[in-house]
Amino acid sequence: MEQLKVRPVLVGEAYRAILAAIADGRLAPGQRLQQESLAELLGVSRQPISHALALLRQEGFVVEGSGTRGRKGVMVAPLSAGYVKALYEVRAALDSTAARLAAEAVATGRAAAGDKAALAKALENGTRALAADDRAGLAEADMAFHRALNRLSGNPVIVETAERHWGHVRRAMGAVLADARQVRVAWQEHRAIGKAVLAGEAAGAEALARAHAERAGRETHQRLLARAPAAA
Repeated sequence: MEQLKVRPVLVGEAYRAILAAIADGRLAPGQRLQQESLAELLGVSRQPISHALALLRQEGFVVEGSGTRGRKGVMVAPLSAGYVKALYEVRAALDSTAARLAAEAVATGRAAAGDKAALAKALENGTRALAADDRAGLAEADMAFHRALNRLSGNPVIVETAERHWGHVRRAMGAVLADARQVRVAWQEHRAIGKAVLAGEAAGAEALARAHAERAGRETHQRLLARAPAAA
């Protein structure tokens, strides 16, 4: 009888847990990642942690780093201002297309009632989190808003493409949420986009979504440059 290999479900769970901690800042840029500590924290062996870190390295969330006594290991990758700029350039194109298609789906009666309700609920949750200054709630509402908008577009490629980059987007969102003014402006823009989509106003929704992504990308890029110019 052969020894069982690492269960893919454990690798996936470890990957998602570590990625979530990197994305929301619990594991900070530059922080060294020790397999033993992560394994103990997540209640698994080192093997799924090793596989998860390899996946995260391929995706650019962790990089090689030197530990004590010159030993090599991995650490959380810096949040690059240049990468964030490029990310939001892609988001401007993707989000504006999603908003236009979503509004067209509403206008023609093709939009699923559940997807429209999810968009409205995300806006409601974001408004409530903003009033309570709940940054974690705002991050969740932001993700829920864009995911609902992507589903409402009816384009599976938009959904799949956006999902591949959510981890990087969520990291960039941490920089946005650190600026109270940006947070307020972002939710004003979200409400305007949502209103246009649910009214079936395709051209207006597209323009608003593009302007939102371009502004957020520009201001986040500048904020990261000011914080650490070398990160560009």
